[in-house]
Amino acid sequence: MLGTRRRTPAVARHSVTEDWIAALPREKGHVYETTVRQWESSFAMMSVALDGALSLRARGELVCARQQVFVSADLLVRVADALIASCDALSARGRHLANLPLVEPLKTEFFRGETAQNAAHWNELLHHVLFANRSRFFQKLRILTDTVEHVVCEFDETAEDLGQGLSIQPADSWKSLDCLHYDFNTCLCESEIILKSFLRALPSEQLATFAIEMGSVPVAKGIRQRLKARSRIVRASA
Repeated sequence: MLGTRRRTPAVARHSVTEDWIAALPREKGHVYETTVRQWESSFAMMSVALDGALSLRARGELVCARQQVFVSADLLVRVADALIASCDALSARGRHLANLPLVEPLKTEFFRGETAQNAAHWNELLHHVLFANRSRFFQKLRILTDTVEHVVCEFDETAEDLGQGLSIQPADSWKSLDCLHYDFNTCLCESEIILKSFLRALPSEQLATFAIEMGSVPVAKGIRQRLKARSRIVRASA
């Protein structure tokens, strides 16, 4: 018929569950496994250090426990910097893609601490307000990276108070470290899910460039530097 316009076929989008259970092509699978292995091995080292600190405290070796908790905090900052930088790389590359993967909002029941639960609640609220899947993708990445940073900052501050003997309620502080460790692990799992979905949506011809970006993510101004800057501001205003 004259005057009719041919409709462009809609791009089929996979659900988050479909993306997660599906096998990636060999090249994409290599990028995914390499990245996740680095994240998980770094987090495992941190978990061992924290478990050691908790065990030392349970045995009454408080001095050694305080030293060990400093180690766990330093290791957590390192893995958090790498995770945030990788999420930033995902966001930057995603802005050049026409079709981004679907995402699900963070779930409050998957977190224990107030900070992470509030972030998840806010993410879920905005997820239902934003109707565009593209906006949902970037919004979740932003909230996820913000949650990681706030969780790590709380962990670092709590560990410093314990290490210097400044905690007013040390028993609650130790419980808080365990809680924050749990919430960071949830953020790590969420990042792995997003990465796999993203790789499924990424055109094959962009994989090599993306792999380079993920392998050389800049960690120029990490969490530790921001913590030091915040500490200087507090001392200056005191």
